[in-house]
Amino acid sequence: MKANIGDRIVIRGHRVGEPDRDCEVIEIHGEDGSPPYLVRWGDSGHESLFFPGPDAELEHYDRAANGV
Repeated sequence: MKANIGDRIVIRGHRVGEPDRDCEVIEIHGEDGSPPYLVRWGDSGHESLFFPGPDAELEHYDRAANGV
């Protein structure tokens, strides 16, 4: 996984009825966009160091579409 600051990581619920979780990448601590990442969780606003597992999906932030 290679992320950029502003990208979103989504972890889908593992069981029926379990909600998805998502976080925003706010710092990259690996080389060339690799983990670990400092993230801010969408449901709580909590910031933590995160090592994504195989169940994590990366959604790239489109700077051009968002006027950056």
